[in-house]
Amino acid sequence: MSDRIHIERSGGVADVRLNRPDKMNALDPEMFSALADVSATLAEDSALRCVVLSGEGKSFCAGLDFSSFQAMGDDNRTATGLPPVPDGQITHSGQQAVYGWTELPVPVIAAVHGHALGGGIQLCLGADIRIVAPDAKLSVLEIRWGLVPDMTGTQSLVNLVGLDVAKELTFTGRMVSGSEAVELGLCTRLADDPHQAALEMAGEIAQKSPDAIRAAKRLFNSAPKVSTAEGFAAEREEIGALIGSHNQVEQVTAFFEKRDPDFADPS
Repeated sequence: MSDRIHIERSGGVADVRLNRPDKMNALDPEMFSALADVSATLAEDSALRCVVLSGEGKSFCAGLDFSSFQAMGDDNRTATGLPPVPDGQITHSGQQAVYGWTELPVPVIAAVHGHALGGGIQLCLGADIRIVAPDAKLSVLEIRWGLVPDMTGTQSLVNLVGLDVAKELTFTGRMVSGSEAVELGLCTRLADDPHQAALEMAGEIAQKSPDAIRAAKRLFNSAPKVSTAEGFAAEREEIGALIGSHNQVEQVTAFFEKRDPDFADPS
């Protein structure tokens, strides 16, 4: 595993930390690759219940490492400095570094402190929930360098804050505080210690049926992409699979017996 990412496990919770504090966890090719590799590895872990994604040191992620700009002159590369990937939903490795967390079958909680700029804000937007420090600084910064967000950010921004706010943030590149980020819908809630708050939330999620949690994430992730009828049908299919299943019965039984549930890992 790359030294760009540090992982600790406690029960079903993976505490994943970008580990380049001397560079404010700036994104270089090695960091992009590590993010994609770790999310892919965690996706295969049936014992996983929740992920906390954060950064070591003073910031969550300051964005693209400027040395990566040296690769921009190559027509076969993107602003991340990484080559394209084979044909499919993802067009280059920088997108996979973000979208891997969106596609992860369990919830991902980003704990944002310090700076989340450019690629850094796109990375935290790839999470399901964002807990942010009030004084954190976030920006869709690509316009400063004559660029546009290309790590899934245009899609996630519109879904979170609406078209007009997404355009305003992208056209101006202005800095917003953690407090304003919550007001705009960029982030979920404030915490003076986002990492600790994220770990506590992850622990709470880990006590819920993993089948139901994964089903809920599937439904919410697909909701913007399907028709109303398809969404309703998906709800019925998911709940039909849950009712009477081992983990659903265990969730109810444990509640009435006033004990912690003992879930089986999803197959």
